[in-house]
Amino acid sequence: MIKGQDIIVIGIQAWDIEIGSNCKNIAVEFAKNNRVLYVNPPMMKSTERNDKHKESIQKRIRIKEGLEPDLVKISPNLWNLYPKHTIESINWLPSHSLFKILNKRNSRRFANDILTAISQLNFKDAILFNDSSMFLGQHLGEFLEPKVYVYYMRDYLVKVPYWQKHGERLEPEIIKKADVLTTNSEFFSDFGLQHNPNSFMVGQGCDVSHFSDEDDAIKIPDAFKDIPKPVIGYVGFLTSLRLDIDLIEHIANQRQNWSVVLVGPEDIHFKNSNLHNLPNVYFLGSKNESELPAYVKGFDVAMNPQLINDLTVGNYPRKIDEYLAMGKPVIATKTKGMEMFKEFVYLGSTKEEYIVLTEKALTENSEELVSKRIHFAKSHTWENNVKAIYNAIITATKHKIKWD
Repeated sequence: MIKGQDIIVIGIQAWDIEIGSNCKNIAVEFAKNNRVLYVNPPMMKSTERNDKHKESIQKRIRIKEGLEPDLVKISPNLWNLYPKHTIESINWLPSHSLFKILNKRNSRRFANDILTAISQLNFKDAILFNDSSMFLGQHLGEFLEPKVYVYYMRDYLVKVPYWQKHGERLEPEIIKKADVLTTNSEFFSDFGLQHNPNSFMVGQGCDVSHFSDEDDAIKIPDAFKDIPKPVIGYVGFLTSLRLDIDLIEHIANQRQNWSVVLVGPEDIHFKNSNLHNLPNVYFLGSKNESELPAYVKGFDVAMNPQLINDLTVGNYPRKIDEYLAMGKPVIATKTKGMEMFKEFVYLGSTKEEYIVLTEKALTENSEELVSKRIHFAKSHTWENNVKAIYNAIITATKHKIKWD
């Protein structure tokens, strides 16, 4: 446990982001025993120019002009900083050497805003926790001089076009500079070990409390009344970047007595897919997050039919914990990132294995297995995740820092 410390959290997601964020959850957990400054990414000049009609950008402009405070208290130990200075959009630059020069200038502007905030808060010997900000975070070690610099890697961002051009060179550099690398999968920790011996897999936190049905209070939606059993289902964004449309079609064609139920918004490839022509495939549309447990309850087997590509090979899909928290048998694509689930999830590598393992999941389900799945999912709390981060920091720095 690390207590009584000052922690600066930076990342690629602002506090007022509308979707869930690992970084925010971790910051809230840090703040239970430490003082925490959560720093939003600075506004780019191009964003200020092109999106000035949006209320979120108007707010940033008001802060920049001094009409609203840049430092906001969220809770007794947690503050949120809106950097006043804008930065240049430079990711399009073809020259890596020019990018590095201008990126250092952007980082300096960013650091100056952080230094002003930590001076106001009287932060001393802070821990810097960087959630994947591989560009702006590149020089913060030298500008902020933290007691410990932690880099957190939870997605293979360098394979995303925005980050790829310069990130494939710069992310290894920032991993080398960090005192400790923390990751949410073995795939990323193995990658990190190539550049830093202090690379630790710390798992993933997940709030599964609203996926609890141990008192049998959740009601299956009426939409399932006309859907024949067994139901093999998926909840989440239906995107061809991550999900294998051919695999889903294969399952539906090979087992026409199964109902394949897909819950979530569709990208254009799903909308135009042959899945819509199959009589045993049911698209139930996008649902509010609060409704999802009820739809999962309607499944006999929950699935995560991922493609294996650079975006998915190391990722940690939260939906697996959510499925398991409902006690459901789960079939998923076998990847390095899924290895930690192998005792509780059926992992398939081929279309044929998906069929065999789904049949196995249907036939061997039991109350004992349901209980084990729920217990396992509940172990993946943000509290346990942050404890693992603390242990990684202490292990990596015990030779130079005496922790209480």
